[in-house]
Amino acid sequence: MRAVWSFWSKPFLAAKGRTWKTQFHHLLSWGLSLRLARKHYPETVLVTDRAGKSLLVDHLGLSFAHVSTELDRLRHADPSFWALGKLVAYSIQDQPFLHLDTDVFLWTRLPSSMEQAPVFAQCPEQHSIDQHYSPRTIECLFDRHQLSLPAEWEWSRSRWERHFREENCGILGGVNTAFLRDYATTALSLIMSPNHACAWAQIHEKDGFNQILEQFWLSACLDYHRFMPDSEYPGLYVRHLFPSLDVALRPGQAERTGFTHLLGDAKQSAFVTKRLEDRMLHEDPDLYRQCARLGQNDHSHAWSLS
Repeated sequence: MRAVWSFWSKPFLAAKGRTWKTQFHHLLSWGLSLRLARKHYPETVLVTDRAGKSLLVDHLGLSFAHVSTELDRLRHADPSFWALGKLVAYSIQDQPFLHLDTDVFLWTRLPSSMEQAPVFAQCPEQHSIDQHYSPRTIECLFDRHQLSLPAEWEWSRSRWERHFREENCGILGGVNTAFLRDYATTALSLIMSPNHACAWAQIHEKDGFNQILEQFWLSACLDYHRFMPDSEYPGLYVRHLFPSLDVALRPGQAERTGFTHLLGDAKQSAFVTKRLEDRMLHEDPDLYRQCARLGQNDHSHAWSLS
């Protein structure tokens, strides 16, 4: 199984999504995430754009077995949809893979039952349909512009009235790459189709809709194809590393599982960033110093033009 990371530089430069406290810590997290996962999954892949390759490979010196600049295709895309980079990475995988967010650290290998599953993710999440960032908001938006949503979306939403499920994609992968490519390709179309531009233009703050289009859409596709007797993906199911987000957030449980995911504002914590600094200084002093050099000043303009 190959380990895959994605880095779309455009949202990073625009400070979209949940960011690290400093660029120094962002670079440290890349080094540690790669270093740990490579012990268990030696075939490593970076899916990025030319600017991302310049930063992570040419300047920082991270060593991946394969580097793709497929994300150059997103040069004109809206960086508010920061999940596009991940979706493109999912859509081009043709063999079993594990995609990791760069704030995910694998201290041990994933259980074999997960590695052999058609699809796996970090954990399921339950959310109220009444929140602003929900499938219903997108449904109302598309309906206003007389746009249709895929059958998987409509079917999933017909089953639940007061809540919806997401698959937390801190890690995502599996052996059924055909399904994962189909899911990701359709998500890309939902976001990037010219026919949908008029609808998305009505939303000024898109951040929270990234999870809907990546994580809810994955749950919808999984449920639809799991229960449809004529599905082209028979035997489809998903395994989780944790049974719920609540369990995933328990420090003791995460430690026993050998898995760390620094969600949301944890990346701004002085305690967390100091732990990260100490760990990388111990693990790889040379890379630590290189991260410090690159992070000392704002090098974003220089490497983005490289």
